[in-house]
Amino acid sequence: MSVMILSNVSIHEALEKGWLVIEPEPAPKTLTDGYKCPYQTSSVDLLLGNEIAYFKPDLSMAIDLRKGNFPTLFGNNSESVEISKERAFTLNPGEFVLARTHEKVTLPILGEGQTSLAARVEGKSSYARCGLLVHFTASTIHSGFSGAITLELINLGRFTINLYAESPICQLIIEQVHGIPFPNPSQFQGQTKSGGSK
Repeated sequence: MSVMILSNVSIHEALEKGWLVIEPEPAPKTLTDGYKCPYQTSSVDLLLGNEIAYFKPDLSMAIDLRKGNFPTLFGNNSESVEISKERAFTLNPGEFVLARTHEKVTLPILGEGQTSLAARVEGKSSYARCGLLVHFTASTIHSGFSGAITLELINLGRFTINLYAESPICQLIIEQVHGIPFPNPSQFQGQTKSGGSK
């Protein structure tokens, strides 16, 4: 069975029918003079939120992946800084931080006759050429998820990168789910903080 990726027209339809909810909804929906349209042919751009979080710099610990509970692990051992449209966070070469999208994304599990959706968050090729990675290994947004999307930002380039709030940071690719999934909420369900906590 092949994967079906939604076009920008189908993304508009999914938003109108409530199969996908993005708050605030990206705009404009079509090409408009003087405004950049966030809807690519098969994705929608999302913006960077106003918080950057990172593990405390002088922390000494070993992370045991068997224990899980990562929202608490990160939350208790991290610091965060607020950014704005005017005040940037400078991401140095080799530096790793967590951020979140400005938008809250909801992918409701729907019943018979409706279409449940899942999504993938991907980087933007123009930023990748500067060395900015927006996620690694964790691109899937499962059906049933609701919350801001956490981004794993790392600067793999040679130069510093300035990150400003509400600037385009990633693209969301929407996929159709075959069948009706049973709910299995993520530990990050309802997250509002970059580390995954509420």
